[in-house]
This record gives sequence, C-alpha cells and structure tokens, in this order.
Amino acid sequence: MGLLAAAVVGVAVPGVAVAADDGPQQVCEVGDKRLTELSGLAATGTGYVVVDDSSDQASHRKIFYLTKKCKVDRTVSYPSRPRDTEDLGIAADGTLWVADIGDNNGNRATIALWRLAPGAKEPQLYRLTYPDGAHDAEALLLTRAGTPILVTKSIASASVYVPDGELKAGKTTTLRQAGSVTVPVTGTSNPFGLPGRLVITGGAVSPDGRHAVLRTYADAFEFEVSGDDVVGAITKGTPTQIALPDEPQGESIAYTVDGTALLTVSEEKDGKDAVILRYPLADRAPVTIPPTSAAPSATTSSAAPAAAQKVAAAEDGLPTGLIVTGGVLVLAAAILGGLLLRRRG
Repeated sequence: MGLLAAAVVGVAVPGVAVAADDGPQQVCEVGDKRLTELSGLAATGTGYVVVDDSSDQASHRKIFYLTKKCKVDRTVSYPSRPRDTEDLGIAADGTLWVADIGDNNGNRATIALWRLAPGAKEPQLYRLTYPDGAHDAEALLLTRAGTPILVTKSIASASVYVPDGELKAGKTTTLRQAGSVTVPVTGTSNPFGLPGRLVITGGAVSPDGRHAVLRTYADAFEFEVSGDDVVGAITKGTPTQIALPDEPQGESIAYTVDGTALLTVSEEKDGKDAVILRYPLADRAPVTIPPTSAAPSATTSSAAPAAAQKVAAAEDGLPTGLIVTGGVLVLAAAILGGLLLRRRG
C-alpha cells in the first residue's frame, strides 16, 4: 500500500469514531435506463427521489420519483435546462431542493438551486454566485430552518457556503463562505484510490435534524448537530466514519425516513443497473420529528448560528481530518488524482 500503509481498512482513524460495520443491505435495483448517472438521492414515505448529473439527453434531465422497488412512478420536468444537477434534499416542510452545482471545468458564472414545493407542478429556479470565483460542488445540506448549505468538491479541504441573503426568483444571490471541512483520510477501498477518499461527493441531514452526513467516494462521515447549526457541526465537529467500500462511483447519500440507516446509490457500471444500498446505523432509534410550523420559509436564508460543536481532537500532534503519511507525497498524489476526478464528475 506504500504511502497509505498507516491507513488500513478496519483500522480506526485517530480522533474519529468508526461505526459498527455489518455491511450494506441491497434495497433494490434501479433498472430505468434514464438513470445511469445517479448523483442525488432522498427517501420519501412511498419510495425515493433521484436525479442524474450532467446528462445531454432531455429524457434524463428530470426529477424522478421511484417506488420502494426502485421503479419510476412519475417524473417532474424543469421549466428550463439545468446544467449539472449533483445532489438533492427534502426540507422539513416537504420542499424538495435540487442542487444544480456541478462545474467540472470551473467556468460557471452562476450555479442554481431548484425548489419544488409540495404539490407544485414544476420547480422554481434560484441562481447563486460564489464570492471568490467558480467552484465544483456536489453536496447539498438543508437545515430544518430551510437554509441550503453547499460543500465544494475540493481536494483535501472543502469550502462551505450559504446564501448571503434571501433567495429570490429572477435574481442572483451571492453566497457567503461559512467555513471549511476536511474529512479524515481512511484506507477504504474505492475505484479512485487516495483522491477518492479526499473529495466530498454528497451530503444529507437526518429527518430530525440531529445528524448530518457528508460522503466521499469511499466513506460517509456523520456529525452530531445541535440547535440546527449544521455548518458548525460539519466544520468543527468530530465525525463518525461509516465505510462505503467499492461503490462504482458513489455520489449520493440520504437518510431513511426513520433516520435509522443511510442510503446510497452509485452510477451504473459496465451496463449493470445501479443499486440502492442501506447501511444500518448502530443503535439508532427511529426519529421523532419535531413540529415544523415555526420554521421560516425555505426561500429565506438566515445566517448560521454561531454556536460551535466540540473541536475535533488531535492525535499525536496531527490535526484531525488530515492524517499525513508521507507528507508532501500524499498531497502530490491527491492533486494528480484530482484530474481523474474532474473527468469523472
């Protein structure tokens, strides 16, 4: 394993709790050939909602609702063409948000969020722009108050952004950088090796808002959330690692509707159908959903609370989130591997 000899599957990363590994359970196969590049996933009471990414085919550029057996039940079309839909999430009030935030070439002047309110026939477009130039991103998190949080797909250290003001249709809202997150380096097997362990490809918040999860191509990292401060949790909290080994190209993650497990789905590989997998969360009781009547409108972005979670512990003088083996050589390998990840999206 060379440079990664100190990071072996099954060996806990210092400062990071490792969830009990019972292995994933296969939920169902997604056989619809419009769903070959799945990038976003959410669970509903009747099944699942998914989106494809960066498809050139109009038949793929829809929001797909699946039954519990992964059969397409219905679709919702966009009123205009999305660019690169990379994640989605369901807010506490039932509103579906689709994150049109992919930018492999780093040249988009604006990105977008699509908001599909309960009962609406088509989603509403909200444009956003970064304050510091273009970024590629694939992860969307939603607070219970309705604030969308974007996490970039940056090698090693990802930036966290929130809208700097109210989202308005027909207007472009500037994003504000609210912090950064660095996931711990693990040894989990995945198709992209070391770079695949360093980039964030999806995110979700639990139904009760008490946990948030970010995933890479190799692992999921779950954080405890206090007081709806999702930004504080992912930027300052110590995560629990859940290995997601050898998924073909894992860019989606969601919680089950009762919050007792994580769900993932990857792109199809070698013509084989994509499969939704279920990873049980050890000793997790079914959630009791707090009332949402007092929640602000989902189109309003409020500043994230300043309350911080516990600071990530350090082990032997190394900062949590970056266990360096070989120092500069590891970083160089990550940068080179980033070229492959950009091509794969």
